Amino acid sequence: MPVSIPLGSLFVVLLASMVGAVTIGPAAIAPQDVWLAVSHHLGLTDSGSITPLNDAIVWELRLPRIIAAAAVGAGLSLCGAVIQALTRNPLADPYLLGLSSGAALGAVAFALLGGALFMSVGAFLGAAATLVLALSIARLLGAITPTRAVLAGLAISALASALTSMLIFWSATGDSYREILSWLMGSLAGATWPEAVTALAASLVLGAPILLGARALNGFAFGELSAAALGIDVAATRWLLLGATAVLTGVLVSISGAIGFVGLVLPHVARLAFGARHQRMLPAAALGGAIFMVWADTAARSMFSPREIPVGIITALLGTPVFLFVLIRFRNVT
Repeated sequence: MPVSIPLGSLFVVLLASMVGAVTIGPAAIAPQDVWLAVSHHLGLTDSGSITPLNDAIVWELRLPRIIAAAAVGAGLSLCGAVIQALTRNPLADPYLLGLSSGAALGAVAFALLGGALFMSVGAFLGAAATLVLALSIARLLGAITPTRAVLAGLAISALASALTSMLIFWSATGDSYREILSWLMGSLAGATWPEAVTALAASLVLGAPILLGARALNGFAFGELSAAALGIDVAATRWLLLGATAVLTGVLVSISGAIGFVGLVLPHVARLAFGARHQRMLPAAALGGAIFMVWADTAARSMFSPREIPVGIITALLGTPVFLFVLIRFRNVT
């Protein structure tokens, strides 16, 4: 049976996780120093007893990265829940329309042309181009349906992956090879305040219409005919939600790289734990994805300090046993 945990408690856990994550690292930071640094930069108090070094570590290094991780986790999990509901495919994830492969191709191409500073721009343009191309191909096949869009996306994804591999094999060497490989595995190592604000704003602005579409997604669970019988404008709702998830995924991938697992599995965890009604499941998936990503990224940067591993590796290592545990725990409702 779904549990009756208040959604507000997940928000409290998220805030506590973010504060806790800021304190973890080679330089030990006390929780009160986190408060002093944040309140000082927000103009609420003076700097107090916090040292300039600790203030810089909190405000310039760790906090923007943690906010970016939370926003990316929330956004990808939310997108995964919507894609799974619209396609009625439990294996769907935010990258289903080839967005990840297109973003990877754009990131690699721009990195080889202009360096790592342009990878985020290339990733967003690549994801956008892939989406437009996939929908254009689906349109050539007739009316655009989720099945045709997914099939077109899979074809474009395979092509983009092949072109990405060719570019890496042909041109990448030395530092550029390491930067590209790290991005392909997912990394938030370079996240600064601009990236954090962009990820947070995108998740809030584009997540709002997704959350408002929760009731419509309940109707899609029984098929498009049932949704139409409930008075839902099936075509408009479907493409509004697909468009919002595609743009949000493109923005997030341009910041974090191709982080797998979160958008595929966290919606299932939320659905099993909080029930299938999207009014409750969607915010639970977003908050759960944020909490998961905060701790996954913290593990990625601190477990093997001073070396750092891509967060995409951690999401798979941590996520798989968690998902298996949840499946076993709620096996009577699966």
